[in-house]
Amino acid sequence: MVLKEKQIDLKNLTLSELEKWIGKFGEPKFRAHQIFEAIYKHNIKDFFSITTLSKSLRSHLAEICQISSFQSEETLTASDGTIKFLFRLKDGQFIESVLIPQSGYYTLCVSTQVGCAMGCKFCLTGKMGFKRNLETAEIINQVLYAKEHLPQPWPLRNIVFMGMGEPLHNFEATLKAVNILTHPLGLKFSHRRVTISTIGLAPQMLKFSQKVNVSWAISFHAADNKTRNFLVPINKKYPLEVLIKTMHKMPLPKRKRFTIAYVLLRGVNTSVRQAKDLAKLLKGLPVKINLIPFNPCPDIDFSPPLTYEILQFQEVLQKYGYTVTIRQSKGADIGAACGQLDGKPREFKND
Repeated sequence: MVLKEKQIDLKNLTLSELEKWIGKFGEPKFRAHQIFEAIYKHNIKDFFSITTLSKSLRSHLAEICQISSFQSEETLTASDGTIKFLFRLKDGQFIESVLIPQSGYYTLCVSTQVGCAMGCKFCLTGKMGFKRNLETAEIINQVLYAKEHLPQPWPLRNIVFMGMGEPLHNFEATLKAVNILTHPLGLKFSHRRVTISTIGLAPQMLKFSQKVNVSWAISFHAADNKTRNFLVPINKKYPLEVLIKTMHKMPLPKRKRFTIAYVLLRGVNTSVRQAKDLAKLLKGLPVKINLIPFNPCPDIDFSPPLTYEILQFQEVLQKYGYTVTIRQSKGADIGAACGQLDGKPREFKND
């Protein structure tokens, strides 16, 4: 991503922020609307192409700010059609996004951080450690790039914040990105088509849910604190009882449900007892449960569950009345499945 030093990147601004900023130069609010719409509706990447603005204003904007964009450093396509984009950031760091083909549409999995501070034991991104937060522009540019490079004439329908990083650990940039994604003059995604996936930062979950309406995927991975403390270290700060209490407080539109993500690790969290404990733990919450068989990763010492473990776990939960799906992981052969992102170019994979 090319960005001149000290220039403001307009993709870091929501429309209300852009209105205030452009007002400093004596320009009316509708100028901000023209710029915002040009960037997101028409995907314009330089000010001289915004013909609704005067030439003098275009020249002035070009001197003091910029419209950033991404180019893929590496693009890999899996046997199932899943595409992984590797992006080099302005400081030389790398992030990845995953474009997932579905029945006549696409879902894009975006990153919010370089690395991750959560340290989940089964996740390759967590093994990287935390490098830095992404700017709002760096989140949005993943979406804009993917929209330009859809291999089929299908719509990009869903945005899932499930890539590298914990979205709520980068709270403000994620919130602003959702604002731009769902704004009528922005990218116009339906709020219900934007999903925030979190490991369970309880205070941030409640605060975020009170500011914007999105879909939620909550990563549980265990139904008891001892197991979850081992798999998900943040559980020591926000244990399961705190997480459950927070979910009860979160405003959720009628007929909407939380998605409970549960990575199945052979012999670790797949027993009948753990399935029953999960069923009891979630009682009274509007949820659907998504079981995710572990995707093998280099240097991560877990194994995928056996088929009978998966089906048995699902059956127990279904007997308690839950809707339970088994995720068919896509992109595993290019390291694009859940837990496999590490932000490394292919030539560095063996480092």
